[in-house]
Amino acid sequence: MCGITGMVYHQEGERASQDVLQRMCRSLIHRGPDDEGYFVDRTVGLGMRRLQIIDLSTGHQPISNEDGRYWIVFNGEIFNYQELRDDLERKGHRFKTSTDTETIIHAYEEYGLDCASKLNGMFAFAIWDKELKQLVIARDRLGVKPLYYYMDERCLVFGSELKALLACPEVPRSVNFEALDVFLTFEYVPSPMSMFQGIKKLPPGHFLILRHGVIDIKPYWAIDYVSETREHPAQDLYELLKDAVRLRMISDVPLGAFLSGGVDSSAVVCMMSELADQPIKTFSIGFDDPSYNELSYARQVANHFKTDHQELTIQPDIVGLVEGLIHYLDEPLADVSVFPTYLVSKLAREHVTVVLSGDGGDELFAGYDWYVADRVDQYYRRLPKFLRESLMPGLLNLLPPSSQKKGLVNKAKRFVSGAAQGEHLHHYRWTMYANKAMKQELYDPSMWGRIPARETEARFVPYLNQFPQAPRVWRQQYADIHSFMVDDILVKVDRMSMANSLEARTPFLDYRLVEFAMSLPSDLNLQGLQTKALLKQSLRGKVPDEILYRKKEGFSIPMKNWLRKELKPMMGDILSADRIKRDGYFNSVYIDKLKDEHWRGTANHAHELWSLMMFEIWKDKIFDPTPSQAHDHAQLTQA
Repeated sequence: MCGITGMVYHQEGERASQDVLQRMCRSLIHRGPDDEGYFVDRTVGLGMRRLQIIDLSTGHQPISNEDGRYWIVFNGEIFNYQELRDDLERKGHRFKTSTDTETIIHAYEEYGLDCASKLNGMFAFAIWDKELKQLVIARDRLGVKPLYYYMDERCLVFGSELKALLACPEVPRSVNFEALDVFLTFEYVPSPMSMFQGIKKLPPGHFLILRHGVIDIKPYWAIDYVSETREHPAQDLYELLKDAVRLRMISDVPLGAFLSGGVDSSAVVCMMSELADQPIKTFSIGFDDPSYNELSYARQVANHFKTDHQELTIQPDIVGLVEGLIHYLDEPLADVSVFPTYLVSKLAREHVTVVLSGDGGDELFAGYDWYVADRVDQYYRRLPKFLRESLMPGLLNLLPPSSQKKGLVNKAKRFVSGAAQGEHLHHYRWTMYANKAMKQELYDPSMWGRIPARETEARFVPYLNQFPQAPRVWRQQYADIHSFMVDDILVKVDRMSMANSLEARTPFLDYRLVEFAMSLPSDLNLQGLQTKALLKQSLRGKVPDEILYRKKEGFSIPMKNWLRKELKPMMGDILSADRIKRDGYFNSVYIDKLKDEHWRGTANHAHELWSLMMFEIWKDKIFDPTPSQAHDHAQLTQA
């Protein structure tokens, strides 16, 4: 596991600077605290920071092939590298290390661009061909590992994180207002955009090929709609998931698992326990607020599988973490579960270097509440229009929001709000926060000239229309895999684990399992209002039924309550009228109204307010940094 970065200048007269490359690498030291390496050849510079996981003694990067024509820097893990290596050795390739990195460079030498389709893993790599003067960058099929790039008429700059690009003087800093608009609606910045104008994310499952100053972005893998009928789908699923877990347990350093007490993480721990010859180390996080605390379920699973279990209860004193976590996120992400993810990663890193997580299970097996909401809406829309658009919203507006995590009132308000957005937005209406009507009041009038006219709320609908012949639930899963999963869930897990120099592996995102899950009839996953039906069936008799069939809660924190109490002074400062008026992006009067309603408990604006806070903190750190902010990441490691 590493952080990679590099630059390629288009003109022969230009020279890559090792000093700049070193600054770029040092910005990624948390991703790879164990080693650093460079390759500089006139117009080209490649750099890496390494976290030692496999081949601890000879895995130094960059690595070349036998004759030095190809050079690689690589971030991630290739879980089938040993069998690939055996095949390449039979074809005459000679290896000087035992690392998976060298397997990639020889596979590229042997197969060219087809090498990526032979890799089972999570990865981002860059290969420089000295003879053709060509750079090839690839990102894994599902986007578990990140890759950012910037391109202008002078050079291409790339890196595992945005901060590596910003350490290069060639890369400008300016806000991408289209990205801001989408972020305020969905709480994350979707690919290929970033919050910086001109900096992009390489899409999952794609190559970036640079030659003679021209780039070509091309896919090498994609999910297709192929419906298959299997005789024993639950058994097939169990065996495939177990093999995905087996591959991800290959490590030369201690490993364990995140355990939330939900179905997905419990499934992973179940498989690990069957495969291991000693107790699995598991790590959980909880809260004082009982409606958010799931530690009892995690303990039940830990006891059932006799794991070596560690847990931590979060107190609402996270104010000191906020600015530091922005340092690792690089761009705003308003998913409040970044906090428990960071803290459970910190807890795990005290004991292990690698963890397995259950991420991806909700997308593959229709586990989110919004799949259920969409199915209920099919019946709700049969009600008379005046009930749906007037009576129901009016009655619910009379009720104050509940302080509980998912009370009946909260669910009803969220459902009616989503249903009112219209059928044309399909299931994305369940994950929207600041909608078009709210942003009409939220933005300063001068902002409308900076934001593209396209309808932000409908930007993901093409994913739903990609395979019109597919069932509705399948299309929703496909859309979530290409949006929410890759640009929210996987960003959160990658940045928060790597902030602690911890490698997180995702068995559910083994591409074989993804292809299997997406080939199944969708009614195997969502049966009536029961989510993940097939996955639960595959785990019957292995994982306790009370875990499999309990109500889904999700990994979240009581942010709405903390913003009314412990974090109220922080919000008042960050979203003060003077601070908001300074840049002219937002309407301070409207934001004051949102704050007042939230503080008084007459409305729940936590999502919108937290998104604004994250953007304001990010903006100040990027465009008006102070010396103390520059060291936030160092302070976090001591927290």
